[in-house]
Amino acid sequence: MTGRFTGKVAFVTGAARGQGRAHAVRLAREGADVLALDVAGPLPAGVPYDPATPEDLAETAKLVEAQDRQILTHQGDVRDLEDMTAFVERGVAELGRLDLVVANAGICMPQTWDEITPQNFRDTIDINVVGVWNTVMAAAPHVIAGGNGGAMVLTSSYAGKKMQPFMIHYTTSKHAVTGMTRAFAAELGKHGIRVNSLHPGGVATPMGGGDMMTQIERTNASNPKLAAMGTTFIEPAWAEPEEMADAVAFLLSDEARFITAEHLSVDGGSQYF
Repeated sequence: MTGRFTGKVAFVTGAARGQGRAHAVRLAREGADVLALDVAGPLPAGVPYDPATPEDLAETAKLVEAQDRQILTHQGDVRDLEDMTAFVERGVAELGRLDLVVANAGICMPQTWDEITPQNFRDTIDINVVGVWNTVMAAAPHVIAGGNGGAMVLTSSYAGKKMQPFMIHYTTSKHAVTGMTRAFAAELGKHGIRVNSLHPGGVATPMGGGDMMTQIERTNASNPKLAAMGTTFIEPAWAEPEEMADAVAFLLSDEARFITAEHLSVDGGSQYF
């Protein structure tokens, strides 16, 4: 399907690679111009995978432009509300409007409960929860001002409905996003703005690179019976980023015009055991 977002503008965080890039390109392919934000730089201590780079963000821009759409990029941290607000204001001034929001940026650290430091916990909450709140707060006034309604997708996780072993801080953060989705959906509904959450399972992105799998294997070994959590009903046991983008495009589209405060799992049926 094409043209679902013609004439609209989307704001995507964590857009340099992985799921965020897939969302930006998919929305552009269906007609949207894009505001793309990513830290594209160092991540907090304890994150075991390599960070995105400015070159990754530039590649996202090229891919969006290849769809014959406009894109503005910004290297920024979702923890910085003032900076994000300034970027969104600049983007709306240049592109004329804002309709769609995908709060996708987040981090993940596999750690057993007694390895998590106060700083690890704080960093996870600040990026995965405060960062999502900041994204909505920076964007919602512009969507409201447009007077045309709109739609938002907040990226939670399998861990936001169930739980992810050896990631207490991550599980906590993603449950918070699930609750935040309901709360924003309730208050923004009077403006015709729908808010839903996406709950991916395993996705083949750079988040699985670096030392991520080694860390998962190490923490699994601390309590092997928990390692079966997240086993899928179907194969393969992971999705491609484009499959997440399919779900996000649906939730943002008019096909989902009566869906809000919903929590869509795209996880192959991942189970507790």
